[in-house]
Amino acid sequence: MHKPLSPSAVPAIELHDLTLGYDRHPAVHHLSLRIAPGSLLALVGPNGAGKSTLIKALAGELRPISGTLHGLTGPRIAWLPQHSELDRSFPVTVRDMVALGLWHRVGAFGRFSAEHRRLCDEALAAVGLTGFEQRSLDALSGGQLQRALFARLILQDAPVVLLDEPFAAVDNRTSADLLALLHRWQRQGKTVIVVLHDLAQVRAHFPFTLLLARELVAYGPTAEVLTDAHWARAQRMHEAFDDDAPLCVAAPDAHRHTHAPAAEALT
Repeated sequence: MHKPLSPSAVPAIELHDLTLGYDRHPAVHHLSLRIAPGSLLALVGPNGAGKSTLIKALAGELRPISGTLHGLTGPRIAWLPQHSELDRSFPVTVRDMVALGLWHRVGAFGRFSAEHRRLCDEALAAVGLTGFEQRSLDALSGGQLQRALFARLILQDAPVVLLDEPFAAVDNRTSADLLALLHRWQRQGKTVIVVLHDLAQVRAHFPFTLLLARELVAYGPTAEVLTDAHWARAQRMHEAFDDDAPLCVAAPDAHRHTHAPAAEALT
């Protein structure tokens, strides 16, 4: 059992007029908000709304076109992309893949000890995969693979956890078990941000939600964000977005977003 993190170990994440995109073409526009330490936050929106783009930027996988992102340069980050980005044909056992979560302890030339093997086995037991240590990744079901990836996240023990659609194409029991892990991490003081499409799941398990449609639609307590009016606005904003529009310019007061009070409710 990991001890709760001290408040200073997990800084707030602050986005100031952040614009993200590919080849200088923006996919997320002028996003300004603050995510308090220890938040359990769902990131939702229509398909193509920029959710994966934003979480890749938080993970350090995508540099901003403009604006700034603070609070993620110091702490270690555990980052789990979508299933489609994983190569399951790579010849590695479940235990070896999970052991990569100990990289911050072992390093490039460190020795993998009996203690490290014990930690791997404990992490696999925590996700219900005892007895799977020597299986190859391509022998796992979708749910079993996701459990193994969560075991690796346990060993990473990072103060910030970023997940992109972690429950897609997995069974309900696996989803329930992994959601319980997210709640445990929040109780330990970790900041957990998750891209999701199942709004019922969001309402049941996530205290705070960010609704995105290329721009910020709403942000704050989930019950206040996931309203019919906000979702309808998100659909309209996304449908009206012009993919051929030039890069827009921030207004001088862009950092004072109209949704700032909802964002500050996270503190």
